[in-house]
Amino acid sequence: MTRDLKPRTKAIHSGTRRSQYGEVSEAIFLTQGFVYETAEDAEARFVEAGPDEFIYARYGNPTVAMFEDRIAALEGAEDTFATASGMAAVSGALMSLLKAGDHVVSARALFGSCLYVLEEVLTGFGVEVTFVDGTDLAAWEAAIREDTVAVFFESISNPTLQVVDIAGVSALAHAKGAQVVVDNVFATPVWSKAFEQGADVVIYSATKHIDGQGRALGGVILGSREFIRKTVEPYMKHTGGSMSPFTAWVMLKGLETLDLRVRAQTANATAIADALKGHAKLSRVIYPGLKDHPQHGLVQRQMAQGGTVLSIDLAGEKPAAFRFLNALKIGVISNNLGDAKTIMTHPATTTHQRLPQDQKDALGISDGLVRISVGIEDTSDLIADISNALDTA
Repeated sequence: MTRDLKPRTKAIHSGTRRSQYGEVSEAIFLTQGFVYETAEDAEARFVEAGPDEFIYARYGNPTVAMFEDRIAALEGAEDTFATASGMAAVSGALMSLLKAGDHVVSARALFGSCLYVLEEVLTGFGVEVTFVDGTDLAAWEAAIREDTVAVFFESISNPTLQVVDIAGVSALAHAKGAQVVVDNVFATPVWSKAFEQGADVVIYSATKHIDGQGRALGGVILGSREFIRKTVEPYMKHTGGSMSPFTAWVMLKGLETLDLRVRAQTANATAIADALKGHAKLSRVIYPGLKDHPQHGLVQRQMAQGGTVLSIDLAGEKPAAFRFLNALKIGVISNNLGDAKTIMTHPATTTHQRLPQDQKDALGISDGLVRISVGIEDTSDLIADISNALDTA
């Protein structure tokens, strides 16, 4: 019914399941199990559950299914599995796909927990991982082998906002028979069309823009129906990383305003980046929407907009960064992103603190770097707050 509708409409209506009461807001089915009329019905459902039949909440739930169907329709995916967190989605997608002896090529610039999964967890189970500069297609081409099973990258890296060419990397990977797994959280379902650009699997931390209001942890793995149901689902339902019904309901409510929030956040981020260019206290302003961003042309082709996050590098390094953060009146200090509130993060001492200094240096994570996840507050208030805090720094 919603196939030909625009994304904002899909985000409100796709996948709706109404009970006999005809509720307007989606129902929360807070149940861990389901009752069968007969023993024969139970046997039949365990052999093959129908599209609107459920067995156990780890396997599926009506509220969770609504969220899965809705985000799949919005993203243009055949199927989805909703997970307990964004990292459950990352680890679940990779762990279900890979086995000992497999080879993976990954971009080096990743969120700290993603690096941990690749460097510690996968290698500990016998998976070979090769890291490359994600922005260098020649490096990808050199690293991807005939026996490479998958490539993995963040379409926009955290926190230095490098942009990876989804179509370019996908072409190289598919030429060798490898699957393309993309963590797409910074790009959001609003600005990115990763499947159209060649991705096989797309991952979101629903904790970020999809919830968008700091309420719940969640994640999604999107892909072909065969991959989701035959590879991801068996792994996730037996290891316990599925999303709770209440969380799914929260995420459904978040999807209703996702498009409006992301567009407002992006407009704010663009205005702030423009206002901060050339500021005397900053050694650099990193924003994919700025013309001086190294991948600006790619950004225009791949997303058309710069997204909701920018990073600034204070010339006075950590002391100046801390003075700046402590002087803010509107922006809050936290380590989430994609929220309706503007959130400031100092990656070197929080999200990426476990990285050795040489890796931080290689990734451009300096002691003066501050990541700004821009919210939906008034633009002039945000610019004034950041400007005043920089004066203090």
